[in-house]
Amino acid sequence: MVMELRHLRYFIAVAEEGSVSLAAQRRLHTAQPSLSRQLRDLEAEVGAQLFVRDFNGVTLTAAGRAFLDHARLALSQVEAAGEAARRAAQPAKASFVMGFLTGTELDWFADAVRLLRDELPSIEVILVSERSPELASALLRGKVDVTFLRPEPQMPDLVFKHLTSEPLLGILPSDHRLAAPEAIAPRDIEGEIFVNVSSSAPTLRAVIDDYLKKSGATIATVHEVASVSMAVSLIVSTRGVALLPVHALNFLPRSVVSRTLVGIAPTIDLVLGYHKANTSSLLKLFLSRTDDLIERVSKKLADA
Repeated sequence: MVMELRHLRYFIAVAEEGSVSLAAQRRLHTAQPSLSRQLRDLEAEVGAQLFVRDFNGVTLTAAGRAFLDHARLALSQVEAAGEAARRAAQPAKASFVMGFLTGTELDWFADAVRLLRDELPSIEVILVSERSPELASALLRGKVDVTFLRPEPQMPDLVFKHLTSEPLLGILPSDHRLAAPEAIAPRDIEGEIFVNVSSSAPTLRAVIDDYLKKSGATIATVHEVASVSMAVSLIVSTRGVALLPVHALNFLPRSVVSRTLVGIAPTIDLVLGYHKANTSSLLKLFLSRTDDLIERVSKKLADA
């Protein structure tokens, strides 16, 4: 058997779903027996067992985990090559794609566009709003030119430029008992319904968990959410409390308030990311103006 791209797609789908049947139904729309045969053929071609199969589904072996990283990279490089070819085939109109960690575009997009259009009035600027890991993946696949995201780990092909460090705030209902003081401490949250972000926001989750661990407070996560907007919804519906970056203020209804944290609040970096292999003249122009962008937005946020 010759390994093909479809074998890599099949393998990644099963690894991410943790189940051959779910991957066949949800992602690949193929028959489970056929998918199982493809996986066995792939293992034979690789020369190592990639999965351990049991009644609960499948888990990756050590060989499978190593193969997964390379499989994802191979597919991302193929997609990036295709995207570059499509752009080269349609060069008539200059376009620039910006990705934003959902919510941050409210602070950064208008000024970022203005920097480009000051010199290129007719440029088409496309906005993409996503979670940080998805934005990093889009950069690797050549789907976006720059992204405003978290400094995602293990991304050697990406370059990150620091934009700002966002302090974390306590977010809670406006009539909550902890809304009375101007600042709250982790121990104040003990016993409350704590809403935390899930592993889909790994950088933010690590900052929150590390802060709570160092505080010595005993706080159990009751609900996990995939985004800041979902966290706000759960705070409203469950009367819970969360620790979120300052850009969460862009999502707060009147029934939810923010409170600073006692002492030195933890922070999480917001960075500008781009692929080091991207040689676009538009990207070069944008990067040459990022210091102006940082100064302009920082001043605007400070005055707000």
